[in-house]
Amino acid sequence: MSCAQTQILLHALLDGELDAGHARDVEGHLRDCARCAGEFRVHRSMQEAIASAGLRFYAPLSLRRRIEKALPAPPQRSANRRAVLKGFVMGTALSTAMAASVVVGVIRSDEQDRVLGDVVSAHVRSLQGEHLTDVETTDQHTVKPWFNGKLDLAPPVVDLTAQGFTLIGGRLDYLDGRAVASIVYRRRKHVINLFVAPAADSQGQRTKLVSSQGYNICRWSAHGLDYYAVSDINADELREFVEKFEQAAA
Repeated sequence: MSCAQTQILLHALLDGELDAGHARDVEGHLRDCARCAGEFRVHRSMQEAIASAGLRFYAPLSLRRRIEKALPAPPQRSANRRAVLKGFVMGTALSTAMAASVVVGVIRSDEQDRVLGDVVSAHVRSLQGEHLTDVETTDQHTVKPWFNGKLDLAPPVVDLTAQGFTLIGGRLDYLDGRAVASIVYRRRKHVINLFVAPAADSQGQRTKLVSSQGYNICRWSAHGLDYYAVSDINADELREFVEKFEQAAA
């Protein structure tokens, strides 16, 4: 295991989120690499200091305001006592249900934003150093079986060279604390990372394009898998890549 791979997994090891195989690989590297071992000790000391200080995370005031803003305004009309009590009971139940719905919506939105942030971070990280691919080849029949036994999924790997998107390999990466596949393509001098993860929702999602930190991201789900294609190519080219990939993978 290289230093770059170990750096990605240090925090997951600290939080006990690695499976036995990856934990063994990281710990083996730490025994042999003084620099990574020193960084691990720093992170662990910081984690212990935070725990001993009893620091807690509280929801920001902005979240409370978003929830309050989404709740219905109280009725302004006057009514008799019985009507008021009846309305209060019904209104309380309705408000509780709506508040719960709003909270769920906000949490899902925050989770999606966090995952998209992880997608961009993983993409940028892959462009630094020598961690773009773990298996470097243009042969889809070599990349696809390379993932066997490394993930709880079988990512589709297709050759899109004829369509202008050259397969250059694949690697393991992490999104939201989960191991995922990254299938790497190149469009001229631009890299496209296609992250593939187990679907968070049983229902398929249509393709949605967003921009974050100067990168375009196409996300969709199909056949029990979530896909995130990220690159600095323009939005039309990224949509074209997604269309060609879906057609070839179908």
